[in-house]
Amino acid sequence: MPKPKHTILTFKAEDSLVGALRGMRNRSEFIRSALLAALDSTCPLCSGTGILSREQKKHWDAFTVNHAMKECGTCHEYHLVCGEQTRGEARPPHRHSRRKRP
Repeated sequence: MPKPKHTILTFKAEDSLVGALRGMRNRSEFIRSALLAALDSTCPLCSGTGILSREQKKHWDAFTVNHAMKECGTCHEYHLVCGEQTRGEARPPHRHSRRKRP
């Protein structure tokens, strides 16, 4: 089986970032992992730009007619909920483990 082809990617970085990376044993693996994690957390609508196109905004406005953003009572992060869930207290979308205090 042939080895996967790798491409060298370079980017500009501030001196402080270069200094922080300098002591790492495997900088390439760290950077790959960080990039993949960041890409996995990118907003699916705006692709991380923070700005919706005019057409995306129209879709978003139509979506929000029956959906809302709500703060999680446990972790206090905002998430989307269906209009049915905004009328009453719905079951949270995830459970948070409670750390036992010593």
